[in-house]
Amino acid sequence: MILYLARRLLALAGVLLAIAAVTFVIFYVLPTDPAAAACGKTCSAERLADVRAYLGLDRPVWRQFADFLTGIFTGRTLGTGQYAVQCDFPCLGYSYENSLPVWDLLMDRLPVSASLAVGAAALWLLLGLGAGVTAALRKDTATDKALMVGAVAAASLPVYFTSVMLIYGVIRVAGLLPYPTYQAFTDNPLAWAANLLLPWTALALLYAAMYARQSRGSMIEAMAEPYIRTARAKGMPERTVVVKHGLRSGMTPILTIFGMDLGGLLAGAVITESIFGLPGIGRLFYGALVSSDQPVVLGVTLLAAFFIVVANLVVDLLYAVIDPRVRY
Repeated sequence: MILYLARRLLALAGVLLAIAAVTFVIFYVLPTDPAAAACGKTCSAERLADVRAYLGLDRPVWRQFADFLTGIFTGRTLGTGQYAVQCDFPCLGYSYENSLPVWDLLMDRLPVSASLAVGAAALWLLLGLGAGVTAALRKDTATDKALMVGAVAAASLPVYFTSVMLIYGVIRVAGLLPYPTYQAFTDNPLAWAANLLLPWTALALLYAAMYARQSRGSMIEAMAEPYIRTARAKGMPERTVVVKHGLRSGMTPILTIFGMDLGGLLAGAVITESIFGLPGIGRLFYGALVSSDQPVVLGVTLLAAFFIVVANLVVDLLYAVIDPRVRY
């Protein structure tokens, strides 16, 4: 296990390094000029040259990338002379838009995106697995067909349509909930949940539909295995057969897509956060794209890649817990 973890961690570091290199090349070598974006539209040629030197863009690309990587692990000094600024570990640079450290911006927005992702994930797992397992155990019945028709209908609705309909129906027409404004969980847990309920629902309806179909197929396949017949022949209760043997085995593909989905959402749900006005990483990323704020875009990209590769590692480790056959 130690050797396996060491190999996976090395592979994880390699993937992050490759993603950092590709993203760096995209935003610092392509025709878009970061110095012009930082300097502004009315910037003179002399001022542009000063900004280019201040940002280190007058140095070779390999040196810029080396400085960027060094800053992530040890911090670095941006600029020279009296205008030098110390960027502490982990340094992802400074935003061109508001001159704030990119890392501070990400950490300020992360609790919002994490609250949205974790709450929605719990809701869609509950709804998706419940519907999928129920449909699998009642295969080819009216219940099965009704649940799958509902899943297909929910999966066909884009999240922006569902979000707008929820805002109109629940907030404007019924007046059951206030318009979402994020509040920290530590300040008021009830207000935190009430303000995130609609965004959770909008995301959960889409993901639960996909999980219902996937879990139905996995459960049908698992319940047809010989060890299920053996468990029943031993006289085990049906609930034990379904939960301990069927569901546990059928969870393997569900766990795979869950890790990817949760890892991606932790880095922000751009559409959902924008519609509901939540100040998360996704909304930060959208604003950075509009304003060509390359350091922020690069930071969000690396953070998203980190969450996804770590989620994949955790999923691979959980395989052995859920299905002992994977250990061999």
